[in-house]
Amino acid sequence: MDVNNDSVKLVSNLFEKWKGKPCDKMVKLPQTASDREYYRIFFDKESVIGAFNPNIDENIAFIEFTKHFSKHEIPVPTVICENTPLNSYLISDLGDTTLFSLLPLTKEQTDFSQDVIHIYKKVLEWLPEFQITAGKDINYDVCYPRKAFDSRSMFWDLNYFKYFFLKLGDIFFDEEKLEDEFVKLVGWLSQAPSDFFMFRDFQSRNIMILDNKPRFIDYQGGRKGPLQYDLASLLFDAKANIPFDLRIELLDYYIKQIEKYITVDKKQFIHYFYGFVLIRIFQAMGAYGFRGFHEKKPLFLQSIFYAQNNLKWLIENNCFPRNLPYLKDIAKQIIETKKFDKYTCGDYDQEKLTITVNSFSYKKTHPVDMSGNGGGFMFDCRALPNPGRYSEFKNLCGKDKPVIEYLSKEPEVNVFIEKTSDIVLSSAKKYIDRGFKNLMVSYGCTGGQHRSVFCAEKLAGIIKSKLDVNVEINHQQEGLSWSCD
Repeated sequence: MDVNNDSVKLVSNLFEKWKGKPCDKMVKLPQTASDREYYRIFFDKESVIGAFNPNIDENIAFIEFTKHFSKHEIPVPTVICENTPLNSYLISDLGDTTLFSLLPLTKEQTDFSQDVIHIYKKVLEWLPEFQITAGKDINYDVCYPRKAFDSRSMFWDLNYFKYFFLKLGDIFFDEEKLEDEFVKLVGWLSQAPSDFFMFRDFQSRNIMILDNKPRFIDYQGGRKGPLQYDLASLLFDAKANIPFDLRIELLDYYIKQIEKYITVDKKQFIHYFYGFVLIRIFQAMGAYGFRGFHEKKPLFLQSIFYAQNNLKWLIENNCFPRNLPYLKDIAKQIIETKKFDKYTCGDYDQEKLTITVNSFSYKKTHPVDMSGNGGGFMFDCRALPNPGRYSEFKNLCGKDKPVIEYLSKEPEVNVFIEKTSDIVLSSAKKYIDRGFKNLMVSYGCTGGQHRSVFCAEKLAGIIKSKLDVNVEINHQQEGLSWSCD
């Protein structure tokens, strides 16, 4: 750990102020999707968690909510101390076991153990305590970034989905039709009773398990809102992949719990519930797009598979909100597209090196390394003989037989393939020895149609014949008028 890091100094100084002596050891915990930093601080055979977050408003919300929930005897961390200005604080250590870590975590629907189901039911028993009991007298003035999950919040989530998932994921849509149905969806859901505390990110990674009992964290984004949203977040938590029959059972169990607090119209509750499920799925997909496509963190794109399954289930079980035909068409397009298979199919052995081989056009943008590692090889094919200058090849590409025959007869093309493949193979062997997981190689030419496609295909074949690795081929210009079969 970098001892000169400002956040480390702030947290360690706060600990010393509290305990009157330095800690024995500090270990930084794995970074989450947020900017918050967490440290496990060891002392006298005990430990606490130190947090650093430059967003002071968010810290105020977390600390005030925590103290409020503790007053209601809801199992959340204890706030030990905080500094002024409020950019760091200490809380009790709830361990490392999350509810998510107890799940089967396979794409195939797997029966959950009775122990896990029991924990889910305990979680659902606590949820109304947050929403209804503590929600009655909580200070909504400290909510960040907004006091309520209202129409503006919903439009934020839907636009997040539109701009970071649909646009960056290259899903075609008619903007006016889409906006019209966003307005319909938001107008309808705005009618749901919303005078409750909404946790906002109530999912299995934010539920700690200590002594076989649930504890709750990460509610700093909480605000006033509907009961259904948190339930949707938990039951349609993407990678948790809860079997659908169990989701229905847990939905019914939750309704029985809230009936102990308030009168519930079950039919109306479920009607709104699936509307909030849809908004939650869209919000999550926006996050996958932002983290995956925009920030180049492909791990987030693996969750698209689960979102596709969730949308498919909603449609097949007549749970997709009515009177939204265009949104349903968009959902079907997301379900049916093969564009995300390379991130979600799971065909690759994650223990092996994956070599991604691209072809691209220098007239367009060059490929981006979606592994998040950056770098890789980029070879310029524009000095090679160009089949594109001849009319008989205009509507063909580097995977078509006439183009292959033409380029294969050119000695300088074969030399180019031999030299570039030697470079790649040499590096790939070193990557394997060092345990690296990703290598990107790209061939570019003027149009991204003939020479680059041919070279990428050749290299992929050579790699497959020489190395025991995963090989993925992407042609940036696929989908133009020429054939690539």
